[in-house]
Amino acid sequence: MRLKNIKGAASVIEASKYIIQNPEHFRGHFQSLFHNSHPIHLEIGMGKGNFIINMAKKYPEINFIGIEMYDSVMIRPVQKLENESLPNLKLIKADATNITEIFSREIDVIYLNFSDPWPKKRHEHRRLTSERFLERYDKIFKGEQVIIQKTDNRKLFEYSLQSLTNHGYQIAELSLDLHADDIPNVQTEYEERFAQNGDVIYMVKVIK
Repeated sequence: MRLKNIKGAASVIEASKYIIQNPEHFRGHFQSLFHNSHPIHLEIGMGKGNFIINMAKKYPEINFIGIEMYDSVMIRPVQKLENESLPNLKLIKADATNITEIFSREIDVIYLNFSDPWPKKRHEHRRLTSERFLERYDKIFKGEQVIIQKTDNRKLFEYSLQSLTNHGYQIAELSLDLHADDIPNVQTEYEERFAQNGDVIYMVKVIK
């Protein structure tokens, strides 16, 4: 469920040093924002930010960008970062459908963590592993294309495996119960809750 109507969220977000204003102006040269040539990893739909913040802390040699479209959600990572110093992390408030207007041939890895499953057939095109989005990703990857997906939704997972392989991706790593397998993993806030409830987490890493 989306958080709603957090008073003053927009102004707090705009003032954050982690927010990239007018991101389309940096299209094709986002590395200039990080002042290095390190790989750029992108999380689409970053939620409250636990995953990408902890990834940036764990891997300082990688640049991370998180995208979220709602002020009411983006305010949470912005608040968490208020007293942090993570030069390898930037945030963008944007709709994922516009990613080709923001990036061009510069992303190394995409993370899709607990994305909305959009279960109705008429909403299939909104799924972040639909052909519509996979075609967009083709235009923003720098070279080898790597997508890592985690979800608690079995039907979305099965759909994604079919969609990704149909689009030419090969499965490099797969887990039908991530928390039971010996696979390095940084959790999202939703994942922590699911784990406490004993829910199964599915994970796949694909490469093209």
